[in-house]
Amino acid sequence: MAIARVRLPPNIKKGDVVEVKTLVTHPMESGQRKDANGQIIPRKILNKFVCAYNGREVFRAELWPAISANPFITFFLVAGDSGSLKFTWTDDDGSTIEHSEEIHVA
Repeated sequence: MAIARVRLPPNIKKGDVVEVKTLVTHPMESGQRKDANGQIIPRKILNKFVCAYNGREVFRAELWPAISANPFITFFLVAGDSGSLKFTWTDDDGSTIEHSEEIHVA
């Protein structure tokens, strides 16, 4: 089971440029490695990451097999109003890992 972690600054004021740090547990198997029996480990990577702020997409990234396991993504956004940040990672098989955080703007 994937675990998503997000770190936001504790005190955010309207108009601040905020650094958002994300980390998700995922094997990110490229499909090129072999297991102990010599069998190829099937490809299983997260290929897309999207962050929405109060329903509006503010960041998107395409991920590739060269990304390490447990991908760490950091980006910046401008704080507007308090609300919700929704993070979505999409796997090769179409499954998603979702996480939400509330952002409190003073």
